Amino acid sequence: MGEKVQVKVLVEGGKATPAPPLGPTLAPLKVNVGKVVADINQKTKEMAGMQVPVTVTVDTATKEYTLAVGTPPVSALIKKELRLEKGSEATGIKRVGDLTVEQVKKIAKIKFGHESEGFVRQVTGTGRSMGVSVGKGAVTEEERRQAEEFLKAKAAAEAAPAAVAAEGAAPAEGAAAETPAEQKEAKGKESKTKEAPKAEEKKPADKKAPEKKK
Repeated sequence: MGEKVQVKVLVEGGKATPAPPLGPTLAPLKVNVGKVVADINQKTKEMAGMQVPVTVTVDTATKEYTLAVGTPPVSALIKKELRLEKGSEATGIKRVGDLTVEQVKKIAKIKFGHESEGFVRQVTGTGRSMGVSVGKGAVTEEERRQAEEFLKAKAAAEAAPAAVAAEGAAPAEGAAAETPAEQKEAKGKESKTKEAPKAEEKKPADKKAPEKKK
């Protein structure tokens, strides 16, 4: 039995190709790359549109191989189930979708192989972090509108202090902005003004020559 080499790649479900990184990595191992690609696509076709982790284990002596297909992240399974492009940018404020309990169980079974309560909670928690609820019904246009208005008001409130600070730093209307040379000159004058005046030097008093005794 020869050495076993593992090649781990991430492919789009049902759309693996002999292009890099798969083909150039498998070619030196002398396996039938075309057959490996076909087998991967057959095993991942149910996960179309998602990135799927695949491990190819090759026996270098016999050139036989085995495939181990992983599952995409729960977030990717939720997006596929609801046909979402992305999750919410403001979770807790803006919903982007809703899963039924049956859909949650379906995702848990795909990801973990079982739909026990613990796995269902994991799927529910991931959905919540994406702005996806469970059992609350579809997102209405009115709900979307209210969420957008709330986010706009919040953004305006956060931007207000910055605008006030910028206005205070701007020169008064009609006043010409100082050139770099003028700014440098002003700083020089300011530093001179701040210098403490030097104490005046006292001249020594004139000493009278002593009078000669007669």
